[in-house]
Amino acid sequence: MDWNSRRITAILENALLEDRATSDATSYACVEPNQRAAGTIIAKQDCILSGIGAIARILDVYAALDGAVISHYEVTTHPEIFDGIRLHKGQSVAVIQHNARVILSCERVILNLLQRLSGIATLTRKFVDAVSGTKARVLDTRKTAPGLRTLDKYAVRCGGGQNHRLDLSDGVLIKNNHIALAGGIVPALERAHRNRRGSQPIEIEVRSLKELEEALSHGAEAVLLDNMSVEDVKQAVARCARLERRIPVECSGGIILENIRSYAETGVDFISVGALTHSVTATDMSLRVVPS
Repeated sequence: MDWNSRRITAILENALLEDRATSDATSYACVEPNQRAAGTIIAKQDCILSGIGAIARILDVYAALDGAVISHYEVTTHPEIFDGIRLHKGQSVAVIQHNARVILSCERVILNLLQRLSGIATLTRKFVDAVSGTKARVLDTRKTAPGLRTLDKYAVRCGGGQNHRLDLSDGVLIKNNHIALAGGIVPALERAHRNRRGSQPIEIEVRSLKELEEALSHGAEAVLLDNMSVEDVKQAVARCARLERRIPVECSGGIILENIRSYAETGVDFISVGALTHSVTATDMSLRVVPS
């Protein structure tokens, strides 16, 4: 992750502006301007870490917004602490040594980011572990928090998952509404073959074995099996395996931790899970600050 990119900088800047971090009334009233402090970020539950690189970047962005000369700071982590590792309850994530007012003013933005991203990474790892030993790869979706997609998808990678489309320009995926507007699977595929940009593969969503047969007969280059039973997915995988050309098979819809293994054992290539980002529970972390 390039934490210095313009896109990430804009996200962090907007988060600090939203919290009016440079106008922290409480810290201004209670803390001396030159007070130094050490803030330790603690994991309050077992989790997969994601977002540690944002800590120092948030402090830098705060300094740019504040426009004042901010005293030197250090963000210290253990060499074995990095994104993607498993943290245990009570483990230290990082220690921030900085001006006390700045630490307090940035506290919520830092924790919000670390907690959300680590929550996504932790949930993703559970799904990835559940399909271990099969060929299936766990994918995310575009069901991300508005404005946070780059970070949400990064967290999925930290958890061992893979990214599907980053945005609407990132591949052709014909879904139910496209099919309805085009007048059916066949005209939708025909138009997609005529109008696609470059060599982007054409993937189409199907909801039954009948629709699958129709899609395969008219040039589908990848298929997404939507809300199909495990038995139907198994038959669909077997049907695609008999083709002369390779057709990647993805399934989605109604897939949870309790049943993902059954879907993975059908032989699908990919399983997409919207819950990785749209229903994530933030990891519990805290920031303990003491004078230094």
